[in-house]
Amino acid sequence: MVRTETPICDFGQPAIDFALPGVDGKTWSLNDCAGEKGLLVMFICNHCPYVKSILDRIVRDARELKALGVNTVAIMSNDPTEYEEDSFENMQAVAREFDFSFPYLIDETQEVAKNYGAVCTPDFFGYNADLQLQYRGRLDESRKEAVEGARRDLFEAMKQVAQTGKGPVEQVPSMGCSIKWKEMAE
Repeated sequence: MVRTETPICDFGQPAIDFALPGVDGKTWSLNDCAGEKGLLVMFICNHCPYVKSILDRIVRDARELKALGVNTVAIMSNDPTEYEEDSFENMQAVAREFDFSFPYLIDETQEVAKNYGAVCTPDFFGYNADLQLQYRGRLDESRKEAVEGARRDLFEAMKQVAQTGKGPVEQVPSMGCSIKWKEMAE
């Protein structure tokens, strides 16, 4: 497990389209996922201890953001041949177990993660209604261990994006396990 931090937000960068299979059997595009007031694109996986420790909070925040017009999509870009826990079947099981209210997609070629510049799990990209990047930070100040009353950075930032179209200037990077890239054939 290599701990990695996300780079700072590149405000205004456009979201990149994709067509990825979901655990629900559908193929999803960027426009299929976008909400009226914005979209949260998150790169997660099943095996990462950082993701496991916050999954219930991710699900909570996604439900609350949906009520504000901000949709969520989760993308798994790890190489599942290295981590069986990240297999498509296990993605389906996790989505059922945690009752995901958002699409959970597999990025088998890892092209979507590369196009977005995703570096770790979790890696959060918060877009406004025009699908311009406004947030690239952490979920909350508690990190791995839930802390009572912790500031909900992601939720508050995306609430601001839904209301104003702009994210907060000050953002604290997310941190997690590095994305498990496939080895390139020589």
